[in-house]
Amino acid sequence: MKQLDERLRSHYPQLSPQEQRIADFVFDHFDDLISYNSAELARLSGVSKATVSRLFKRLGYEKYKDMRDELRILRQSGMPLTDNRDAVQGNTLLSRHYKQEMANLTQWVNSIDPQQFGEVISALGAAKRVFIIGMRNAYPVALHLRQQLMQARPQVHVLPQPGQTLGEELVDITPDDIVVVMAFRRRPRIIRPLMQQLQQNNIPVLALCEPQAQGIITLARWQLCAPLDSVSAFDSYASAMSLVNLLANALLHEMLSQGRQRIHQIADLYQHLDELEHR
Repeated sequence: MKQLDERLRSHYPQLSPQEQRIADFVFDHFDDLISYNSAELARLSGVSKATVSRLFKRLGYEKYKDMRDELRILRQSGMPLTDNRDAVQGNTLLSRHYKQEMANLTQWVNSIDPQQFGEVISALGAAKRVFIIGMRNAYPVALHLRQQLMQARPQVHVLPQPGQTLGEELVDITPDDIVVVMAFRRRPRIIRPLMQQLQQNNIPVLALCEPQAQGIITLARWQLCAPLDSVSAFDSYASAMSLVNLLANALLHEMLSQGRQRIHQIADLYQHLDELEHR
């Protein structure tokens, strides 16, 4: 019999937007779910109690209480509900944090499709321009990806510029370019219509998102998913940054001759401008 998280993942694409809000909350707070009644889950997810009831009936539970009873039995039997992060020696915040970070890294590495990844690297190298769109918590990741890609190739841009809108930028993007959309959770509402517009204009799009972002994955030509799970309230972007590092290194290897020459030119400019401290 499938556990709750497996049922949610298999049903996710067919769920309504309100039901997906519940699913997203459950994924983010799975370890604490057993402590919430249906009214609390509805309030925390920002939906009605009736929506919670409909979702769990869709998942095969006659009542919300049946799901909680299932989780309670699994926990009492010693079966891990989502991961084994408490199985590491000790149960300190540090050990649980380490275990979760390792689980995130393992998950995204194992989920990469080599053929799709190769297509992404080829597209990043062949595109006339690379546009990286990142907002809110994705913005630092977008900046870092730009900084790394610029070591190997020219014409890498981050959008939107501070305080600016996207319309003026999007009008000039063509199918000869590539757009990397950082679409991590708690996404601004504009992300979905933005990706729909890019898809309509036949613009190649790479989505970097968490695995649960089923609602937007289909709007991108390629998808690379980085788990953001952490042991507390704040998401961890360690796996996202690791993915950025892999993309940049793979592109450099793909464009090794051109990339090396560019890196040497950049290093010469550092020296001439005396921008960096030498140690």
